[in-house]
Order: sequence, then structure tokens, then C-alpha cells
Amino acid sequence: MYHSVGDCSDDPYRITVSPDRLDRQLGRLHRRGLRGVGMAELLAAGARGEARGLVGLTFDDGYADFADNALPVLRRWGFGATVFVLPGRLGGTNEWDPLGPRKPLLTADGIRRLADTEGLEIASHGLTHVDLTLADDALLGAEIGGSRALLSELTGREVQGMCYPYGTVDRRVADAVRAAGYGYACAIDPGPLTGVFALPRVHIGENDTSWRLGLKYRLARLRRRAVPLTADPVTEAAR
Repeated sequence: MYHSVGDCSDDPYRITVSPDRLDRQLGRLHRRGLRGVGMAELLAAGARGEARGLVGLTFDDGYADFADNALPVLRRWGFGATVFVLPGRLGGTNEWDPLGPRKPLLTADGIRRLADTEGLEIASHGLTHVDLTLADDALLGAEIGGSRALLSELTGREVQGMCYPYGTVDRRVADAVRAAGYGYACAIDPGPLTGVFALPRVHIGENDTSWRLGLKYRLARLRRRAVPLTADPVTEAAR
């Protein structure tokens, strides 16, 4: 789970990775015989029993620096990724963060370029980056279903993925995402809801050197159960 790729000098939320650090992190994956891919590709390969050697790479919030700083690194290593964007804030800034610098977000043209020219998966991060577990039904519908419709129109492609802002999810929200027609959704540490609509991820930051990456990977495997690719996570959690 990545966010911004750029200058780390003012980063109170620790969401920024420098281009050099990203290059070293992805280079380490490559040297270990691993390949970074988007989430839709990873899940499709997993359903076929062919996910060995693949690592899902995600970039949350749709920062404009992705195109300038992350994309060249992905190209260098031949990796793909999923970019989770906010169609309600196209060309805006990260106004949901009270601290830290204002960072510009991708424009509509920037998103189309990533989808059409670069072949990257564009997926939803909601409309405006709100905590969906606190949203009423009307806002929840707009943030989940409305964002999917807007992104599908923008890219000309069916949007398969959703990413929960702040990583927060409960059964009501997961149900709404599934009902809206998504194929999967990413969280952070979803607990008993872990599954295709509440996929756990590992946060990656500027301080993650090679040994820290390895440690995070091993700890994640110890703490989290495997994700059943064909199971309904909401049903599984109720059992």
C-alpha cells in the first residue's frame, strides 16, 4: 500500500515515499523473482491458481506525483499497479488531511492517460475521501456507487476495485460495495471481514529498507489469515 511518491521532508502522516526509495523497494522485489501487478490481475491469477510470484501494488488517493515519480519506476521494472482515485476531487488537493502540505491530485486527463496509454488499473477510492463507516445511506451510495459510475464513464472501462478511505470498513459498507457491482475492495487491517471485499494490505513508507520489507511481509503472514478468493467475505465473517 503506497500513497504519494515525492518529497518526504514534510510528511506528518508518513504517506510519502521518495522515488529513489521506491526504486530500491521494487528492485528488491524484482531480484527476488517477484513481479508487481494491479489488484484485478492479482486476483484473477489467484483464481486460476497462478498467483505465485505476483505482488499486488496499490497507490491510494490518486496523487498527481504518481505520473511524474512512480510511473517511471514501475516502467523501469516492468511492473503494474492499481491507482485508487477520487473522481469527486479531480485536479484538487488532499483537503482531508488537516496537517502537512497540500498535494495536487490527478486530473481527468491524467487518469485517462494512465488507463489508456499505460494500461494501469484505475479503481475507486470513493468520491471525496470520507470515512464510509460514518456515512448515512445517501452519502454511502454516492461515495461507492456514484464514484464507480463516474470512473467507468471517465475511463471507458468497468471499474472492478474499491479502496476504503482510511482503511475503515464494516459489514454494512462491505455489503454496499458488493451490491454496487465491484469485484473486490481493499482495506488495511479488516479483522474478521478479511476477504475479497476487505483485502488486507501492508503499508509501505520511506523508512522501509530491504530488511524491514522482509519483516513486514513475514509479520503480515503470521497475523492475517489467507484470503479465500472465491468466498463472500461478509458471509464468511458471519459464520
